This record gives sequence, C-alpha cells and structure tokens, in this order.
Amino acid sequence: MAFYFQALVSIREAIVKYQGEVLRVLSEMSLGVGALALMGGEVVILAVLTGSAAAIVGIFGYVQASSLGVGAITGFFSAYANVRLQLPLVVANGLAATIGAGATAQLGAMRISEEIDALEVIGIRSIPYLVSTRVLAGLLVVPPLYCVTFVGSVFITRSAVILAYHQGAGGFDHWFNTFLLPRDVLVSGLQCTVQAAIVMLIHTYYGYTASGGPAGVGEAVGRAVRASILVSITITFVLSLVLYGKSGDFHLSG
Repeated sequence: MAFYFQALVSIREAIVKYQGEVLRVLSEMSLGVGALALMGGEVVILAVLTGSAAAIVGIFGYVQASSLGVGAITGFFSAYANVRLQLPLVVANGLAATIGAGATAQLGAMRISEEIDALEVIGIRSIPYLVSTRVLAGLLVVPPLYCVTFVGSVFITRSAVILAYHQGAGGFDHWFNTFLLPRDVLVSGLQCTVQAAIVMLIHTYYGYTASGGPAGVGEAVGRAVRASILVSITITFVLSLVLYGKSGDFHLSG
C-alpha cells in the first residue's frame, strides 16, 4: 500500500518532469513497438478479444430470447450485457495480459540488471520515472481504447444477429437504443479507468520488486497477471452491484 500511495502521489511529478517518458510509454501501450506495431498493438488485441466476447453475447442472447419467442429483443443483450459486464472485464483482462505483463517484465529486467539502482545513483527518482509514468499512461490510454471496444462490441453483436440469424436491423437497433442508457456508458468507462489504474499499480509493483534473476522476473509476471485478473473480476462485480443494484434497474413486464 505504501508503494501504491507513493506511485499515485508521484503522478504530479511525472507530469511536470517526465512528459517525454509519459508520451513514449503511451505510444508503446497503444500502438506497440517493433513487430507489434504492425498489428496495431493493444488496439487490435482488445478489438479481437471484445469482438469474440460480443459475438458470444449475440449468439447466446438470440438463442435464449428465441426460446421465449422474442428473438427480436436481442438488441437488449447488446445494450445491457456488453456495456455493464463484458466491456469492463475484457478491457481489464486485456490490459493485464498485454500492457501489464509487459510493464512487469520491463521493470523486472531493469531491477535484476541494476538499472533501477543506477537511476537512483544519478539522482533520478525511480518510482516517478518508471512507475508513475506507466500508471499515468495506462489511465490516458483507456478512454480511446474503451471507445474502440465499445463501438466494436456493438457492431460485432449486431452483425452476428443480423447475418447469422437473419434478424431485422431495425428491430435490433430499436431494442438496443431503448435499453442503452448514457449513464451505463459513462459508468462502464469509469470502471475501465479504475481497473486500468489498479492493473498498472499491481504489475509495476511486482516488476519493481522482482528478484532472483530471469526466472524471478518470469515468476513476477505470472503472479502479477494472476493477481490483477482476480482483482479486476472482483472489482467488476462489486462495482456492478454497488452502481446498478440487485435488479440492475431493469424491469420487464407486459
């Protein structure tokens, strides 16, 4: 907790002194470097993960609705399940498995090669320069990534229902627009932002405190991914219960 507090407090120092490092880490997180840049980096990875989950939502939603004779209401599942549960979970897990794991490996490699100690020797505070910049970059990269994944999830669910089950586009759009609440979109984006900060804090901690050579770095990455995924899933369900309540503000009658 002391490490997390110091990392969050040092964000101001990172903004003032290390803007270049923040921009470098931000570009690395969003578009990637080297061969990963050819694929679009985190943008493409999250788009694929979200597309797969959105297709499952569309298929499952149509099958369940058709069993009740109301297959046309599938747009409700896209507006309800995608926004409230699928997007926060997929974004958090995608960040943990890609950006977070990369941050742990980078910091762990710097720790075992004594590069972090060298920074301290030459008068550069390592936590603001290495940790706070990555936490800040993780917060900045989430809003555009969330917008991309939100549009992609809606498009994939809509395409799966229309193309695979030959449902009318007008009916899907009607039910989607009926049940989609602007408040849900804002809350979902806030959930993703909070989870991004927590994921980056967990991964930077494990990388910053890594020890035991290359094997220790690999172990730190595995522990960080496990911890961040567990925490993100727990936070998603706790926040959903707190923000939406037991009923989810949903009442079906007729």
